[in-house]
Amino acid sequence: MRKSLIGLLSATALAVTMTQAAAQDTIKVGVIMTLSGQFADAGIQMRNGVQTYMKQFGDTVGGKKIELIVKDSGGMAPDVAKRLAQELVVRDKVDILAGFVLTPNALAASDVSAEAKKFMVIMNAATSIITTKSPYSVRSSVTLPQVAETFGTWAAKKAGIKKSYSMVTDYGPGHDFEAGFHRAFKEGGGEITGSVRFPVANPDFSAFIQRAKDLNPESIMIFVPGGAQPAALGKAFAERGVDPNKTRILGSGETTAEQALKSMGDASLGIITAWHYEYTDKNPKNVAFVKLFNEMHKRNPDFFSIGGYDGMHVIYEAVKKAGGKTDGDALIAAAKGLKWDSPRGPMSIDPETRDVVQTIYIRKVEKVNGEPQNVAFDKVENVKDPVKARMPK
Repeated sequence: MRKSLIGLLSATALAVTMTQAAAQDTIKVGVIMTLSGQFADAGIQMRNGVQTYMKQFGDTVGGKKIELIVKDSGGMAPDVAKRLAQELVVRDKVDILAGFVLTPNALAASDVSAEAKKFMVIMNAATSIITTKSPYSVRSSVTLPQVAETFGTWAAKKAGIKKSYSMVTDYGPGHDFEAGFHRAFKEGGGEITGSVRFPVANPDFSAFIQRAKDLNPESIMIFVPGGAQPAALGKAFAERGVDPNKTRILGSGETTAEQALKSMGDASLGIITAWHYEYTDKNPKNVAFVKLFNEMHKRNPDFFSIGGYDGMHVIYEAVKKAGGKTDGDALIAAAKGLKWDSPRGPMSIDPETRDVVQTIYIRKVEKVNGEPQNVAFDKVENVKDPVKARMPK
């Protein structure tokens, strides 16, 4: 009886040891995305980008297996995102938090990252302040001021545009883009002749577009979040007969995303945008990325996809550089100053701000092989987030 008991205890101890060893050989990444609701496609494309990276480079790094635990926030729901982040940390024992299509969700989860000292990779949410809310967060996507201020300066100084009317979605990213464009455009000698903000949820763009058209502005600057809205906005422009060759339409990359171009058709020709990624870029890394992405997901990648893809690169490289350590302090130290060549071009993580540094491309919609497509014709390299650059050191 005694021998049996000793044997049982030994077996139990061995099982516990093996479980602990297995846990130590696995890095759990809790990924919070919007996989349902009006922003579902954005979350799906981000997840596709994550999966493409892991297919290309494997699911182990530094001798440890990467395990994804994916959660759906259901849309713009900061309370849900915070609860999911807490559950991932407390119940699922994740080492890293990642994902975050939308700013309010990223801001809410940042509280959990800061309190739990968990490394956090923001794969899309683009409001400037997000990385200031947790000392353990980095961003692999873009900041809207990075695009907006670059674009405002370009529009005023290089395109010779003197006046613009602005239209943005009424939430953090929209406010960021509006403020950034206004600031740089005015500093470049331009004048903002008026502005309007759209409601976030399911706006009817028709009345807003008609009001802008009636003012007959020299140019219209617009921002709406990615997902279903750019296509709806494009349709409204087309239906209201706004001609980009007469009224210059300026926008962030969401404005002429692939689905929006399909909706607008020839009405999109001439729209000028500033953005950090376009799947049609012919650099070899992007060609390889798009090919694998197409094979896996039967569609083209977008900026949500590249944010997820590069976000996984940050995670993999930080783990390697940290020597397999997974605590927040080790990973954030390893992530600061990372540099790499992405499918979108040269990238780095600013060691001071923990934010992305990258090239911003100026594109115009033209017909390529009979279809509207964004064609880059100018670029500004090594762009940092200008908001943080102005912050006191």
